[in-house]
Amino acid sequence: MRQIVLDTETTGLNPRTGDRIIEVGCVEIFNRKLTGNNFHRYINPERDSDEAALAVHGLTTEFLSDKPKFHEIAHELREFVQGAEIIIHNAPFDLAFLNHEFERMGLPPFVEHCANVIDTLVHAKELHPGKRNSLDALCDRYGISNAHRKLHGALLDSELLADVYLAMTRGQNTLSMDVEVEASGGGIVLEAGPLGEIFVLPAAADELAEHENVLAALDKGVKGECVWRKYSPQG
Repeated sequence: MRQIVLDTETTGLNPRTGDRIIEVGCVEIFNRKLTGNNFHRYINPERDSDEAALAVHGLTTEFLSDKPKFHEIAHELREFVQGAEIIIHNAPFDLAFLNHEFERMGLPPFVEHCANVIDTLVHAKELHPGKRNSLDALCDRYGISNAHRKLHGALLDSELLADVYLAMTRGQNTLSMDVEVEASGGGIVLEAGPLGEIFVLPAAADELAEHENVLAALDKGVKGECVWRKYSPQG
């Protein structure tokens, strides 16, 4: 499955009042692996950013003045996302801007070029009800470093969100059987059920001899008795 993690930066909050996209960042995932085939463009919005938005992304009018306009990158973006599943954090915000930009060009809405859209904010709220589910909060929760994120950036945020999404959807990631199971309904803690019969396959004689050879080599290396001797049934 081909998935695209997408983020935008904008001049403000509302495309219907003239705000425009100034940056698009896309990170490709194929079969749950980052491919490195990313898409990133700065865009000249032909207007200034709101003061509050500028404080978030730091992309000045001067910096963006020589960048391509959206209609110059739209077809390239459309080809990149064509038929893919799109992953966005707080999808309605980004989709409103993307759909508006495509409609300005007389093209079908952005969403019609994609297979479907996953909103990681909705998914995070289902997994962690009542908790903070911003991108920063999710990075903290899943142990993903965002120390280098001083300002918002479309490509940087897409890279972080890709790691968060893979962590959020990886499923069972421990082999530990000494666990307690918390019911999702009332927060009741249940003891783990009884384990099935455990089969123990003892080492063969030649395997034990090879193990002893390894321990002897370790003893020689430390010029004494290696630490593994106290865990060995023959030590």
